[in-house]
Amino acid sequence: MTSTEQAYSAAHLQVLEGLEAVRKRPGMYIGSTDSRGLMHCLWEIIDNSVDEALGGFGSEITIRLESDGSVEVADRGRGVPIDIEPRTGMTGVQVVFTKLHAGGKFDGSNYGAAGGLHGVGASVVNALSSRLDVEVDRGGKTYAMSFKRGVPGVFADGKNAPGPDAEFTPDEGQAELRIIGKTARGVTGTRVRYWADPQVFIKDAEFSLDKLQERARQTAFLVPGLEIVLEDQRDPTEPERVAFRYDGGISEFVDFLASDGPVTETWRIQGGGDYSETIPVLDDRTGHMVSREVARHMDVDIALRWGIGYDTETRSFVNIIATPKGGTHVAGFEQALVKVVRDEITKNARRLKVGNDKLEKDDVLAGLTAVITVRIPEPQFEGQTKEVLGTPQARQIVAQALTTGLKERFTSTKRQDKTETSMVLEKVVNEMKSRISARAHKETQRRKNALENSSLPAKLVDCRSNEVDRTELFIVEGDSALGTAKPARNSEFQALFPIRGKILNVQKASLADMLKNAECANIIQVLGAGSGRTFDLEQARYGKVIIMSDADVDGAHIRTLLLTLFFRYMRPMIDAGRVFAAVPPLHRVVVLHPGKKPNETIYTYSEAELQTLLKKLDRSGRKYQDPIQRYKGLGEMDEDQLWDTTMNPEHRLLRRMTMADAAEAEAVFELLMGNEVAPRKEFIVEGASQVVPELIDM
Repeated sequence: MTSTEQAYSAAHLQVLEGLEAVRKRPGMYIGSTDSRGLMHCLWEIIDNSVDEALGGFGSEITIRLESDGSVEVADRGRGVPIDIEPRTGMTGVQVVFTKLHAGGKFDGSNYGAAGGLHGVGASVVNALSSRLDVEVDRGGKTYAMSFKRGVPGVFADGKNAPGPDAEFTPDEGQAELRIIGKTARGVTGTRVRYWADPQVFIKDAEFSLDKLQERARQTAFLVPGLEIVLEDQRDPTEPERVAFRYDGGISEFVDFLASDGPVTETWRIQGGGDYSETIPVLDDRTGHMVSREVARHMDVDIALRWGIGYDTETRSFVNIIATPKGGTHVAGFEQALVKVVRDEITKNARRLKVGNDKLEKDDVLAGLTAVITVRIPEPQFEGQTKEVLGTPQARQIVAQALTTGLKERFTSTKRQDKTETSMVLEKVVNEMKSRISARAHKETQRRKNALENSSLPAKLVDCRSNEVDRTELFIVEGDSALGTAKPARNSEFQALFPIRGKILNVQKASLADMLKNAECANIIQVLGAGSGRTFDLEQARYGKVIIMSDADVDGAHIRTLLLTLFFRYMRPMIDAGRVFAAVPPLHRVVVLHPGKKPNETIYTYSEAELQTLLKKLDRSGRKYQDPIQRYKGLGEMDEDQLWDTTMNPEHRLLRRMTMADAAEAEAVFELLMGNEVAPRKEFIVEGASQVVPELIDM
């Protein structure tokens, strides 16, 4: 036996008691110790309050971010129990906040389907807090208890504001539940305020107001009638307050999430099912855990709609807890959705002209916005972070509920239902045909110039180089601009493609209409990388796409329509920073030189730049040719001027089109280019005062 083996004995085994295990390995309970873990702790406290509202107790929750780094969550639920729990001899408050796997959500008698299911939420937050205060209103009195890193005791705050650095005296034996005030009869509720422990969380961890608002809005959708109030007091000079309340449930949630024009109204499908499972249950007689088969019931509530776009937005929830990574309920939803739609397309194959093409899941999900919620006692999650549902029975129950609901919709004789289901089938088939066409195009597409590839549009003026990173495609406005740009370009690496006027507004049009539009289809074909879900950035034939339009209102409109096409159907090009707008000059100033010295030509790109130049010339006594040439179109330039100012990589100005936030960009495109006229009119009216009439044609 080696010395190392002899030195290892039972004395080296460490037993962590109480909440010590949480502080030793916090990642096991909250995922991480950065901002994500910090927010997860807050969700645990909020979920307990939401569960009370789900049970019909209290209709308002207030979340307040304090300037000292603490956060408070207050509700008007029943209040944490204050009486003695017989097995431990502790008050309900101390049990909830100090004992792992202790709570009122295990036997189903207090909460039918709750969000804080594991019973560790409050105790874990307490363990990872440098201070936690809880106040409970019950029976006409207000009770309070404080903890320091999970240990109950009393802080000597005195007249100072409460904080984790105050002198602390731990309670010996059972902790005292102090009475600190009185309440009106019938008033109940719980307030939890805590300071996250800097010994646990990294220095940069902070609460995100945006994510908090998103979660509060989401919860308000999922619990109709519940009002959630957020107060951000971290900057006392600029406090923020926002409240969320929705009475329409998940149907209203789907309408909020959907950013494209509708193909169908929002469909609501509800159902449920019974099942049994074997779980460990505490036997009151023996005090031991025994396995018993228990009957369960699951409620399913789904809202979905198809839009004209191709992006999919699916949100799933279990007892109002988000499951961003899906699980068995999402698998059941997708399985039933694809099967029902595939069966309906088979029945209508001749009318839809399907042929032998095979439908795939992505074809059905294109343009779909859906919210899937299930209510289930004691669901099986994969880990405490509850991101994936593992309950196996959920798959079949959700699939059956959705199948029944969709079949009722597809077999309905109501005129609106028949119209909407027919439009859904046509959209799905168009997506399938587009995918198959794009895949075939991608498989056969090779890097060829216009002479070698007869499938490319005849009006494409291609370049000679095969080096994609070096090449540039200029989309120019009309034949007049093409006539000037063609002799001006460097034919080695610069290609030209003219468009005729304003292309289709694809934000308002369906996929089928976009594909039928010659200009849109030609641009997609010239780029050679497909469109929508099948777009492959590596197959793009050009390294840069440069929109070169006139410096007037029509040119700006054409540029906007082209950007809408790229955003909607070729977004990876924007994400990769490969879409640009050319910046042609607005003025040409010829500075006169005396004698035989040649005159100097200076270009300016804005009215302000021109006025600054003219003042500078006047001050220096230099003369310039009058009138000053004002360019209103690219066709007014000769080839040398266009090359020098707009196409020469050494001198030109390009604006790179970027997108910092896809959701925000989606909202802006829908506002400015979508079907809803009223929001756009409001935007124009509100911004009218900022328009400078003298610059309106620039």
